Amino acid sequence: MTLLPPLIVSRIIILATLIFYICSSLRHAFFYSTGFDLGIYDQVVYLISQGESPISSFLGYHHLGNHAAWAVYPLGLFYMIYPDVHWLLLLQAVCLALGSWPTWCLARLAGLNQGQAVAIAISYLLYPVIFNLNLFDFHPEVMALPAILGAILAARLKRLFWFCIAIIWVLGCKAVLSLTVVFIGFWLLAFEKRKSYGLIALFLGILWFIVVTQGIIPFFSGEEVAGVGRYNYLGDSVVGIIINILLQPGAVLGKILSWETIKYIFLLFLPVIWGIFPLLQKNQPVLPNLIPLIPTTPTIILNVLSEVSFQRSLNYQYSLPAISFLLLTIISCLAAASQTENPSNLIESTWIIKLKIPKFNLRLPIPNFQYPRVIILWSTLIFLLFGNVVSLFSYPRSFDTWQATNDAITYVKTKGGVLTDNRLAPHFTHRSMVKLLNQTEPDNLDEFDYIILNLRHPWPDTEEAGIILFENIQNNQEWELSYEKNDVIVFQRQEIKSQRSKVKSNL
Repeated sequence: MTLLPPLIVSRIIILATLIFYICSSLRHAFFYSTGFDLGIYDQVVYLISQGESPISSFLGYHHLGNHAAWAVYPLGLFYMIYPDVHWLLLLQAVCLALGSWPTWCLARLAGLNQGQAVAIAISYLLYPVIFNLNLFDFHPEVMALPAILGAILAARLKRLFWFCIAIIWVLGCKAVLSLTVVFIGFWLLAFEKRKSYGLIALFLGILWFIVVTQGIIPFFSGEEVAGVGRYNYLGDSVVGIIINILLQPGAVLGKILSWETIKYIFLLFLPVIWGIFPLLQKNQPVLPNLIPLIPTTPTIILNVLSEVSFQRSLNYQYSLPAISFLLLTIISCLAAASQTENPSNLIESTWIIKLKIPKFNLRLPIPNFQYPRVIILWSTLIFLLFGNVVSLFSYPRSFDTWQATNDAITYVKTKGGVLTDNRLAPHFTHRSMVKLLNQTEPDNLDEFDYIILNLRHPWPDTEEAGIILFENIQNNQEWELSYEKNDVIVFQRQEIKSQRSKVKSNL
């Protein structure tokens, strides 16, 4: 089997990359991207490209203390060519779109025909988390998604070297992905009959989890792994949380059986739930074909047990590691349903089939999900329902201050420290010091040379803080109002202005 995608898949990848990149760039251009998280990674990669220590001023510690994502370091090479945040947005678009290639390969390897494989590749791109995450700033785990799919493909093709490279890269994208790698190893070892591959994944996953949670992250951050606070009811450390989950299952039972969990699981599986219908229609067992869901276990458990509700949303990155295995499961289901069919032809090229329910002697008409167009139609419908397409139309709401904000950016002439809000922060991160309004006290501004505010369209969480700061600083002799238009305001420290004046006079 050739691993090269057909022309239609290549074109789909290119088109998806362009759409993803344009959408995320528009979000940034209209000042809807945020310091958490685009600003964090833009600043870190910029500092790496300048040969400086990648200490995030947003977080207050070294980058490796934040998820131990060493895979971010090579991105500094792009910033050495030209430092621009759009490198991150482009890279994210490419990685997300590129996942449809190994998805197509896995579908073909499982025996699906060309039409079905292309439909599966398209359904991957239409899975809501893919588009929604692309709009939500930048996260290094997007670089792991095609690598996870590539690792699965390499294991099935018995390409040990490429499997190891893919697994190592996945581990470098985010510390928590080590748990996914551990479960990949267990799945390969116990069910895929890939002993050496499974053992390698198990060993590397467990080793890296211990190293990053007990060594790297505490050393570079001076505190526990980020996110531990979301599980306070289970403990205040990684080890404590794991022990309490194992020894006190009653503590988590309420979370698991809650309505919010049921809703989350339903939404997570809804885009691919159609995969079981061909098996039901042919009266074939479903459970054996759900085994590829095993590696989704850590992702689902972490999201379900978290006290932070947005971890159970399709709008963020937290469900990303599960996508590969959801797709692998529907590929398995379709392949099992097609075993008695001629794989060279489209299976039952009708849009509607009869689902038999023998116990009740019923025959219900349902869409034929072995038919590629039906797969694409369902995926499109779910995408329109749960993809954040509507948010694109909300960006022009702040257009009345768009030009003023762009002009305000030009008043920041030096690499001095900047204090601003979450929406403006990503536009000032090519410096070692930039913080948000809620990260400092109004009477402690010594580390900043500029203060930039948009009082008309502020970040909601710091709206009041911005107003208070504006009122206080007007009477502060150390600061001068250097720009004001349409409620967009730039304050500059007086000594910075005098220094620039001296430089000009000397010239």
